[in-house]
Amino acid sequence: MAGEKTIVCRCEEVTLETIVDTIEQYSCSSREVKLRTRAGMGYCGGRTCRNVIDRIVAATNGEPIKDELQLSYRSPIRPATFEVLGGGHENES
Repeated sequence: MAGEKTIVCRCEEVTLETIVDTIEQYSCSSREVKLRTRAGMGYCGGRTCRNVIDRIVAATNGEPIKDELQLSYRSPIRPATFEVLGGGHENES
């Protein structure tokens, strides 16, 4: 069973208590919780916690999960040059 001090977002170390308090204080959607608490904005980009946050918001608000209000996430990707992809090194001079 999850307690108040259970960490929901490991990347940003946001607890269940913080998320529930934010939802109750501001009547937040998942997106608003993300903006107010940074939950889902860490290194993983929300891949590990977004579903949990969506379920917490739905349970706290007493409403079903709405597709348009669910958190989106971005993969932690950076652009790479073709040289790096081909096995070369960028700074060979």
